[in-house]
Amino acid sequence: MKFMTGMIGALLLIAACAQANAQTEQKSGLTLDGAKKVIAAAVAEAKSRNAPGGAIAVVDDGGNLIALERLDNTFAAGANISIGKARTAALFKRPTKAFEDIINKGRTAMTTLPDFTPLQGGVPILIDGQIVGAVGVSGAASAQQDEDLAIAGAKALATRSAQAN
Repeated sequence: MKFMTGMIGALLLIAACAQANAQTEQKSGLTLDGAKKVIAAAVAEAKSRNAPGGAIAVVDDGGNLIALERLDNTFAAGANISIGKARTAALFKRPTKAFEDIINKGRTAMTTLPDFTPLQGGVPILIDGQIVGAVGVSGAASAQQDEDLAIAGAKALATRSAQAN
């Protein structure tokens, strides 16, 4: 009888664990080391393009700042703008250029959203198909160059992840 009671208890525990697993998901997270690799890739891209400056911000998937680097000769507001671009890309799970385009086509009401920076240069960071954060760049030679540097940074982790598989 004790054996039967033990078996029933074990089965109930297994069922409870299976149900708990069905209600949660595995999720990757962005570390400080990962954020530093993103920044290093964006800085390397800036140097290869002779960018006049740039502030590079990396945030987690909740839009919280992990790391920031401001290159020499970058205007002071670039740091806050890059954080805003990264936060917007992370929270809305898409590049900020999409929002700039939407607003330029007349949907100006989007500019009233709080903590929203709809300027080109924010890009989500994907690892194994999951958005784990975002990178934002401000202060390069143009909006397109901001985005190009952000894409280079975001690819630093995506490439590493693809090589590991």
